[in-house]
Amino acid sequence: MSDTGLQIGFLIFPRMTHLDFAGPWEVLSRLPGATLHVVAKDLAPVEGSGLKVLPTVTLENCPQLDLICVPGGPGHLEAMEDEAVLHFLREQEIGCRFLTSVCTGALVLAAAGLLHGFKATTHWASHDRLAAFGAEPEKARVVVDRNRITGGGVTAGIDFALTLVAALEGETFARQVQLGLEYAPEPPFPGAGSPDEAGDAVLEAARAATAPYRARMAEVDARALARLSRVTL
Repeated sequence: MSDTGLQIGFLIFPRMTHLDFAGPWEVLSRLPGATLHVVAKDLAPVEGSGLKVLPTVTLENCPQLDLICVPGGPGHLEAMEDEAVLHFLREQEIGCRFLTSVCTGALVLAAAGLLHGFKATTHWASHDRLAAFGAEPEKARVVVDRNRITGGGVTAGIDFALTLVAALEGETFARQVQLGLEYAPEPPFPGAGSPDEAGDAVLEAARAATAPYRARMAEVDARALARLSRVTL
């Protein structure tokens, strides 16, 4: 087991999905020698789905990171249009070893122009949004393309983080971490977590319930693409 000495940062924002952040944090915190940072625009508590997280460092004062992880959640739409967030990601990317995301955090990377030409995944309901930003959508729990590693929706964050641990410390150590977490999912409703298996009735109900949210996604994507066309990366 080597001393990685990695500087790992989770970029958080209001209305994030906590499991996108907490799942990978729990896995990556077990990397020997790693330092983990909770990065936000300021040090005020950041609320998502009723829980508050305390940042440890601001965008301005964050050290150069070796690994950046961007979680998703409804607040990713505001993050996609936040110039301070996008500038931070572009500046960090230059010296970053791994640029990563979970769920719709991929769209924040995309809005910064950082997934263009890379294979990527995200939450199933946003998968079709990636191509407009020049990414190559791939349906998988975890997609690795050079130093871009993206996880699918929410629970895929644990798979994503274990994949990273294996890349950094080897499969044997990653298996030990997985065992320590007793990560052996047996969902009460097998197949319900995938749009390919959930069934037409469940899928259509989910689409109907999120119709206003999806309409807002389209509006934000259009503005983000227009803004990106004016940026020289």
